[in-house]
Amino acid sequence: MALSLKKTVVMVGMMGAGKTAIGRAVADELAVPFLDSDEEIVRAAQMEIPEIFARDGEGFFRDRETEVITRLLDEGPCILSTGGGAFLAQRNRDVISQKGVSVWLRADLELLWSRVRHKDTRPLLRTPDPKATLTSLHQARVPHYENADMVVDSHEDYSISDMAQRVISGLRKRPDVIENK
Repeated sequence: MALSLKKTVVMVGMMGAGKTAIGRAVADELAVPFLDSDEEIVRAAQMEIPEIFARDGEGFFRDRETEVITRLLDEGPCILSTGGGAFLAQRNRDVISQKGVSVWLRADLELLWSRVRHKDTRPLLRTPDPKATLTSLHQARVPHYENADMVVDSHEDYSISDMAQRVISGLRKRPDVIENK
């Protein structure tokens, strides 16, 4: 039986939680577009996120992020992946709550660290002690992520497909978000 998405599903969580990979898999399964707010910002700015942070600062980036998320939520039902810091801003949580549904991909710190420690694409982790930075970010962000409409727990043994099915299973319990066609 085919499923019909009625509103945008916004993937939130820490860097390394799988928002993009799992979001793409959910979008494929539901036959809806997948969008990534960070990719949209990069396209609009014509520069990479670390360059935006270095040139214009985090505040500037966060303002653009809110503009992009708001615009993407107005474009019709899709799966939207956001940057790890997007859900911290009350204005973003408000617009996501009004126009979509948030799904927190919850992963423990060690799983997140195992996924991000060898990547140099994370501007917030360009510090002398990136694991301590990740730990601090995790502690600061979890209280915000707890405001998500839905939580799907990650585990190191779950594949992307497993996680996508867990997200879809949770969405099936929300008739305001998804319905059988």
